[in-house]
Amino acid sequence: MAEHLTVGRVAELAGVSVRTLHHYDEIGLARPSGRTAGGYRAYSAADVERLREVLAYRRLGFGLREIADLVGDPATDAVAHLRRLRGLLREQRDRAGVMVTAIDRELEARAMGIGTTSEEKLTMFGARLYDDIGAAYPATRRTEPRIAARVWAALGDARTVLNVGAGTGSYEPADRAVTAVEPSAVMRAQRPAGAAPCVAGSAESLPFEDQSFDAAMAFSTVHHWADPIAGLREMRRVARRVVVFTHDDSASGWLQRFWLTRDYLPEVGDIVAGRPSVVRLAEAIGARIEPVLIPWDCADGFFEAYWRRPEAYLDEPVRRAVSVWTRVGTAAERRAVDELRADLASGRWAERNRELVGLDAAELGLRLLVTGE
Repeated sequence: MAEHLTVGRVAELAGVSVRTLHHYDEIGLARPSGRTAGGYRAYSAADVERLREVLAYRRLGFGLREIADLVGDPATDAVAHLRRLRGLLREQRDRAGVMVTAIDRELEARAMGIGTTSEEKLTMFGARLYDDIGAAYPATRRTEPRIAARVWAALGDARTVLNVGAGTGSYEPADRAVTAVEPSAVMRAQRPAGAAPCVAGSAESLPFEDQSFDAAMAFSTVHHWADPIAGLREMRRVARRVVVFTHDDSASGWLQRFWLTRDYLPEVGDIVAGRPSVVRLAEAIGARIEPVLIPWDCADGFFEAYWRRPEAYLDEPVRRAVSVWTRVGTAAERRAVDELRADLASGRWAERNRELVGLDAAELGLRLLVTGE
């Protein structure tokens, strides 16, 4: 006979009250379906799995009605729930990191006798990750025409294009009918006049009918999604072709190949740990994988863009427009910048990376995923 756990034992292990479990039972949210030898109701392995999902969503702040819809979805299995929960927890961690960074800055300001405004005090509690870094985007994040040409060529003959995680609108082709989806209000507000219409929404739940677009594209955004696999499948659902610009986060991709992560910012490894591999992303939607080289004078200031211009990483505006620097935290950022500054001054960086000087473009793990005709 399969093992069953009593209500009291489950309450003890899960850190909740028996009364809470009884309430979940009464409303049909998580019911013990088994019986002990003495005839008392008990939780089977399947019951425990469902309860675990209920408790996890509850601790993330979901209401009971929302949780009932989530755990009752017949199209979502246990593995999908775990991936979704992991994505939500990562997002929660990132938001906490943003708040810690904001608090650290205020503490530093107060130590120097600098006051903060009421608006600044409240911003840390309302900001999402992209809302925190979004204001810095216009200064350094621009369309790189050579990479854009690769993306637009991959769109093929598509006339209608959905841009998922569209940000401020970089890389949207001007000669196609584009619809944008972007969750950050700060990003949406910075879209230029005349840009494609943009709706609030997330990749994992696109508000469009099946095959509504000729193509769906996503540029340097998949790593911010709560559930990248679900988001890509949604793109595949709404479009006949999918084009995604993303990263190979493996050690063979850029963690060890890129000098900044290898020599100065190893904490990035913790950030990308557990992300679906680029191969798995491609397999999820039946895409082919194409490498994308980064030109030495790349116009778009994404994380790897300054691989031959290391002094750029010393500039605060450059770092603030890249989410990685917010995610690693203030201490790691300060250490990395100080060490890089010292190595540039001493010539150690040049000695370590002498092979880069003669390169016009570098392969640092950027990838294009392409499906369709």
